[in-house]
Amino acid sequence: MPVDQHLSGPHPAHDAPPDHAHTAHQDPAETLRGRGLRVTAPRLAVLEAVEQLPHADADAVLRLARTVLPTVSVQAVYDVLHALTDAGILRRIEPAGHPARYERRVGDNHHHVVCRGCGAVDDVDCATGAAPCLTPSSTSGFTVETAEVTFWGLCPACRARS
Repeated sequence: MPVDQHLSGPHPAHDAPPDHAHTAHQDPAETLRGRGLRVTAPRLAVLEAVEQLPHADADAVLRLARTVLPTVSVQAVYDVLHALTDAGILRRIEPAGHPARYERRVGDNHHHVVCRGCGAVDDVDCATGAAPCLTPSSTSGFTVETAEVTFWGLCPACRARS
């Protein structure tokens, strides 16, 4: 499945303070240490892969990570994706009917648009700004921390083909 082909540079949200959002030029080893994680070759390879391929699925991350670390195993990549997500270094998104995707843009309130044709994913800044940007009619006693919005449609390339 194609990974994001529509992004080519940093997002405005990357200019947010490092405690709240990913900083594009932060040293990957410092990023790991700052979250209390050991610096390992698999973690660095996965972090760099997700940096290069925003919204990549695990298979795409594995392929790119193996270009710099050929011996990294499938299980190691999944373990690293899980650890980096738990540490708040990566964000995992799960568009319905698609494999989980990972991105470095964390700590801000943004959403995604997904192409129904090719599966491309792109970021959409939240019009409200603050999280959660949606208020449920009932929380059933839950404390709502975030709301995920996914817009669906056709990317320009798929629209041109149809």
